[in-house]
Amino acid sequence: MTKQPLLSQRAVPVSAQRHGDWCLEARTDYRFVSRSRSVPLTAGEFSVAAMEYAIVFAAADGTAQPAAVLGLGADENLYLDRRGRWKARYLPAFVRRYPFVFSPTEDEGRWILCIDEAHAGWNREGRGSRLFDASRNPTEYLGRALKFAQEYQRESQRTRAFCARLEELGLIRPMTARLRHASGREVAMTGLLAVDRERLKALPGEALSELAQSGELELIYVHLQSMGNLDRMVARASGSANASQSALGDVGLATEEPLY
Repeated sequence: MTKQPLLSQRAVPVSAQRHGDWCLEARTDYRFVSRSRSVPLTAGEFSVAAMEYAIVFAAADGTAQPAAVLGLGADENLYLDRRGRWKARYLPAFVRRYPFVFSPTEDEGRWILCIDEAHAGWNREGRGSRLFDASRNPTEYLGRALKFAQEYQRESQRTRAFCARLEELGLIRPMTARLRHASGREVAMTGLLAVDRERLKALPGEALSELAQSGELELIYVHLQSMGNLDRMVARASGSANASQSALGDVGLATEEPLY
């Protein structure tokens, strides 16, 4: 196995021998992501996620990856209440998928379904949904989890292709978001990547046409429009509906329930 996937503390391949009597309780507490300033998004989520989150790009393994911004500072998630409930209508698929996750094997191109055994929802007392039945056969619940993970993996591959296209066209560049609280205090968010509007406008007509035909141009505009949600995050942090002003600039450095 390679490194542990993001969020997972102890990812282990699912097996009847090891997890034959394991159950997962219905999820109501999302504090396992309380210290996540952002979470990855797939391209297929852009349109619905943009209604609530600022969609940016972050460097991951040497490439750009889209993410939903959840907090203004490090280890901050403004979308949770004190009881760990998610305070938004849309919950990113990355969070819904957990504690199930695909992990790469040593064989290139192969993935295996794992669970994070450190997740607090697991038990052997029959609370929630079983992974295997009494005969140690996968349950319908585990089948749905596998299907969701497979669909997420396919969307992730499509998203990587989209990001590679943006980088190929030179559209991604570093940015800084400068946010101002109603009190006057400023917060600068650095290390973010975004599509440069001027570079987008300067693209040749043929390149723009290709982006439009592939649906990628729509994704770009959804991303740019979503940046206005940074103001809403300041409002969340201060508890005010009109708590901020923002300015975006460049720097010289780089609830719904789970579907299964």
